[in-house]
Amino acid sequence: MADLSSLKDLGTGQEAAAPVHVRKVDAQGRSYATGKRKNAVARVWVKPGSGKITVNGRDFSAYFARPVLQMILQQPIVAAARTGQFDIVATVTGGGLSGQAGAVRHGLSKALTYFEPGLRSILKKGGFLTRDSRVVERKKYGKAKARRSFQFSKR
Repeated sequence: MADLSSLKDLGTGQEAAAPVHVRKVDAQGRSYATGKRKNAVARVWVKPGSGKITVNGRDFSAYFARPVLQMILQQPIVAAARTGQFDIVATVTGGGLSGQAGAVRHGLSKALTYFEPGLRSILKKGGFLTRDSRVVERKKYGKAKARRSFQFSKR
């Protein structure tokens, strides 16, 4: 049996290397990522700054009035210990407020890893880079909702 360290890529004869994550920044010094949750899609830009978070042109605390949604949005920044270091601009469409907060969190996590690839392990361990694939189940014919049946009548 072959030793794993001596395995070579069959086609090229070179050793298979782990993927290298490179910093992705545009001309303005921002990194961009798209986040999704339920039916909400968020486009998020991250750049160095004072820690101002803007969602759809409004302050995030005004857009997401519930403290739980504000906490969800800030989780990646707190986990990466980068509070007050980045200005974040997000545009969100679709879904409700809960889905939108989750979409911004997902996009923000991805954008942070593009800006600072060293944060990837911390955010991955926290589960922020994984897209939550749970969506509403479709309604079936012969049923009141997705699974709920109509009331049964014996007579």
